[in-house]
Amino acid sequence: QVQLVESGGGSVQAGGSLRLSCTVSEYTYSPYYMAWFRQAPGKEREGVAVINRGSGSTYYADSVKGRFTISQDNTKKTVALQMNNLKPEDTAMYYCARSTYLYRSFSPRDYTYWGQGTQVTVSS
Repeated sequence: QVQLVESGGGSVQAGGSLRLSCTVSEYTYSPYYMAWFRQAPGKEREGVAVINRGSGSTYYADSVKGRFTISQDNTKKTVALQMNNLKPEDTAMYYCARSTYLYRSFSPRDYTYWGQGTQVTVSS
């Protein structure tokens, strides 16, 4: 059983920063990929950042590259998303997700476990 719990969302003005955290509860550690997705009203869910839990390698969507940073702590029980220079178009519900595959993917179809989401609102 895997449980993911996000925290850290909120409202900020454009140019501001937020840090999201995802606490991972699992029976045993698994080196599967984890990711942050977001979904704005009326839009499809999109992957914004992916991390290889085994190697720590990170990958980003072009829309957030240079502004967002995904990371994990030494215990590998928390995955964070540091979001800087936020823009109004970053407004969305943000979800943490864990894959059951050992390859990198930005597709929500490749992720089995999901958190409940945390809202991020960026005003201009």
